[in-house]
Amino acid sequence: MTRSRFVWAGVISLLAWAILRVVAPGSAIPWTPAMVGAAGAMDAVVAGAARHCRDEGLPIDLGVDPNGTCLVGPEHTDLLTSLGQLEAKRTTTTPDVAGLLVHLLSEAGVGEGDRVAVGASGSFPALLVATLAAVEALGAEAVTILSLGASSFGATRPAFHLLDLYELMEAGGFVSTPVAAVSLGGSGDVGADFDAAFRDGLLKELLKSEVPVLQDPDLRSNVAERMALYGISAAFVNIGGAEVNLGVSPRILSVPPGLVGHLDLPNEKERGVLFEMASRGVPVIHLLHVRGLALRYGLPWDPLPLPEALSTRFGDAQKGKDLSFWLLTVGYLGALALVAFVGRGTWASETVR
Repeated sequence: MTRSRFVWAGVISLLAWAILRVVAPGSAIPWTPAMVGAAGAMDAVVAGAARHCRDEGLPIDLGVDPNGTCLVGPEHTDLLTSLGQLEAKRTTTTPDVAGLLVHLLSEAGVGEGDRVAVGASGSFPALLVATLAAVEALGAEAVTILSLGASSFGATRPAFHLLDLYELMEAGGFVSTPVAAVSLGGSGDVGADFDAAFRDGLLKELLKSEVPVLQDPDLRSNVAERMALYGISAAFVNIGGAEVNLGVSPRILSVPPGLVGHLDLPNEKERGVLFEMASRGVPVIHLLHVRGLALRYGLPWDPLPLPEALSTRFGDAQKGKDLSFWLLTVGYLGALALVAFVGRGTWASETVR
């Protein structure tokens, strides 16, 4: 009889799940003109990045990057700082991610003429493309600070690092403002975990450019310098896991992906830019846990081939829980309780006999 109860509970659960998918699928997110524009721009940049790599003779490993975007890099290079998930990197190359970023920025209250602070490591180059395309589509201004260190399968090519990608977008007219500053990234934000000869060569390359280079290994000083560069911002977008952006508090592990609500702030000594922005009331968009974003908003996971731009049916799984959802939930719990009660009564009568 116990086995029978488990079977009935399973059947009821599957039935409830199926009905829930139909009657309460989550709040649909309609495509807006800005979302359309951002997705189209990202589509063009992805194609441009692939063309750039072909023209420069930079190899694309189709086993790692089967869609040939050149925005998924090698696993191990001198720019490597940590491990990364390959499927997550490939997921972010979908052009419609830029449309989702428009939605998130709009929810944060960003509008035309606003300043958006962007802090990006090299771990998710495609998310940098998506964010910048979204900011431009909204008529806002991105103030971008880059950290070149990257987790595996990110912007790990020394000959096509994150600053190279930004400048490619700038040259193509996809970004209207030059990068605000750049750092080596990695440990201490100064490339302390890089090979010494590689680090020195990369630093010399950056210092020869016209881009301001941040070199302070002290977390609080580095954060303060970045906050001064950002100025008054309508939102902050964190891309990847740069130490200076995340800080050193374990509380960062509880920060959800996407537009962040209330945060339990750590002490000032442990805060990165993300928590510092939150402490000042600036809306924060956290782009690191890609799987969580995909599940919540309906992004295709690790697609092959890349979906065409504007093909994603976005929805927010955390919204849209109307009366039908709650009625179904109550009915589901009631059915499970009935199965448990009937089964217990049968067991008791059999015990008495």
